[in-house]
Amino acid sequence: MLAHFDNYHQAMESMMLRTPLIAILFSLLLTSAQAETPNVVLVMCDDLGYGDVNCFRPDSPIATPNIDAMSASGLKFTRFYSAAPVCSPTRGSCLTGRHPYRYGVYNANTGHLRQGEITLPELLKQRGYATGHFGKWHLGTLTKTVQDANRGGPRGAKHFSPPSQHGYDDSFVTESKVPTYDPMIKPANAGKNAWDAIVDKSKAKPYGTRYWDHAGIEVTENLEGDDSRIIMDRAIPFIEKAASEKHPFFAAIWFHAPHLPVVAGEKHVAQYEQYDVYERNYYGCITALDEQVGRLRATLKQLGVADNTMLWFCSDNGPEGQTGKAPGSAAHFRGRKRSLYEGGVRVPGILEWPSRVTPGTTDVAAVTSDYLPTVVEVLGIELPDTRPLDGTSLFDVITGKSNSREKPIGFQSGKQITWHSGIFKLYSGDGGTSWELYDLSEDPGESRNVAATHDRLVKKLAAEVSAWQASCKASDEGNDYGPKN
Repeated sequence: MLAHFDNYHQAMESMMLRTPLIAILFSLLLTSAQAETPNVVLVMCDDLGYGDVNCFRPDSPIATPNIDAMSASGLKFTRFYSAAPVCSPTRGSCLTGRHPYRYGVYNANTGHLRQGEITLPELLKQRGYATGHFGKWHLGTLTKTVQDANRGGPRGAKHFSPPSQHGYDDSFVTESKVPTYDPMIKPANAGKNAWDAIVDKSKAKPYGTRYWDHAGIEVTENLEGDDSRIIMDRAIPFIEKAASEKHPFFAAIWFHAPHLPVVAGEKHVAQYEQYDVYERNYYGCITALDEQVGRLRATLKQLGVADNTMLWFCSDNGPEGQTGKAPGSAAHFRGRKRSLYEGGVRVPGILEWPSRVTPGTTDVAAVTSDYLPTVVEVLGIELPDTRPLDGTSLFDVITGKSNSREKPIGFQSGKQITWHSGIFKLYSGDGGTSWELYDLSEDPGESRNVAATHDRLVKKLAAEVSAWQASCKASDEGNDYGPKN
């Protein structure tokens, strides 16, 4: 029905003018059809900590009024996880519904999103969605010819895997990180972590990362100022075009902030001038990002599509660095980026979907791998094969029909392994030689290892995670791939 909806719309318009009853029925049909095809927007920050946002940590020094408003209007997940403690692996999980050890992206700047993976934009494009990706990509290189970012150019040609190969109609992307203000340049004496916005740009040097459009052409226009605004300048026209043409849309908007090097403009550092250069620019670039979240929400409302849009917000992992050495906050959780303790993977998670989601809070565990299964269930999409997914649909949770998760969540990063089953979390830092066990309902800070008093449970969960690892290994060896239907 939806494939022919535009033609049907035109045919009905003249009839509506003559027949009030038909107009009413048509209005009901339109509402029903729209409800079956919600727009989907995945907003993701880079290295944003659980404790960096006011709605998750009220005493955060960072102003995030728009994210806070989104949380108040939507469903706040107090136990939302990135699929990995570093960025690239998590990003693939958002698009595939699978753990990164199934598709060879074990770490940042490792592997690429393989052609055999079935992605969310591919599935939605088949349903008539306009699909776009804006901001950071980090799932493969974007050029085979010129040196770019970490791996771009001839040296990384085997990892060439741009969004155009994975179901996207449009994109504006970088391979990896950029400065969060004036993203194409750096000072002559640039540090690794942060600097104040460059005043005399005649003395600046190229940063070394490029923005690319969907045709693989380097973008050179509108690349000055706040990077989050630069990204949103491309995402909003895409959304406006889809809305004007009455197409449902899928947009991944993946900010670089607050990944180092953090830089913010004068407007956004002014309220943080009492802090050192690293802190004031870290805080400022998050406030600048928050401003663009507000701009996005306002645009969706102005276009009349906010009610029927699933607007997701999260981070790709916990905050950078060690406590006391980097300004990001993991709140009261143990560990930070690169760790599978909670601070490395428990991140801010919000869903705003006014037509279906009642504002509130849930402590049901969710993970970035759940995006694909959730959207698939909402749309009634039948997957083309039976390959294993690590995510599960959150539809019953977000609509208030369930307060529990259907399946455990597995994590692996190097020798670190964790297995979340209900309130318990099994952890190993040595590849499974020894195990720790935490009751997250009583001890979310993971300060009390209770493995010694739960020997039977440890053995049970260790057997489950071992079987899961074997399944991931089989997937990684290519056993899931076949012709796409």
